[in-house]
Amino acid sequence: MERPLDDEVWQRFERLQRRRPGGFAIAALVRPPDPAAGEDEERWLARVRPAAARAPFGLHTHWTSPTHARPTGGDAAERVRREVGWLRERGLEPTLFAGGGWYLDAAVADVLAELGLADCTGTRFRPDYLEPGAPRLQAEEPATLTLPSGRRLVELPVTHSLGAVARGVASRLPRYLHVYFHDTDLLDARRRAALVVALTVLGRRRARSDLTQLARLPLPESVARLE
Repeated sequence: MERPLDDEVWQRFERLQRRRPGGFAIAALVRPPDPAAGEDEERWLARVRPAAARAPFGLHTHWTSPTHARPTGGDAAERVRREVGWLRERGLEPTLFAGGGWYLDAAVADVLAELGLADCTGTRFRPDYLEPGAPRLQAEEPATLTLPSGRRLVELPVTHSLGAVARGVASRLPRYLHVYFHDTDLLDARRRAALVVALTVLGRRRARSDLTQLARLPLPESVARLE
């Protein structure tokens, strides 16, 4: 969730989360408010607290600004630590994390492991817009990653975008699917309908879980493949 203070975006997301198409809990991984951009904290909290109570909840960090997801400077790991602390001070307990622009490095992963969050930044696919060598995590299925520090991080990688699952829902599917979408996708009627239809079909074809439940399962051990 990148625009929770946009009224139409929020209403569409809230309606979808309550509807639970296919019986799936729609996790909310939310970008915190940015005071420098004039975003109101109390209004943000009034919206996000109910969403966090309805389904798995997590942090989505935009490293540079509300409109710029990947880092352009500063200490990325310290930003995550600060934002998790900010949420906890306000009674919100994130269990999940997704780095903006799919950004993850060893230091960020280490902070997540230390703070007890499961990571959802890994992807089965390589985003086309990333430059060669851009920091990210390649991952196919859920695993417990051993980090360079020796800490262990639960990884719940994304496998399908909204478009990919809409195109592939009627074909042979991998045993594990984790579909992501942005809250702004819900502004487009066709994308909104495609998401609902895809989740409804998936709910009939596959066993359902949510990210918090999945993070608690015994997962295969793996060594982190941070690029």
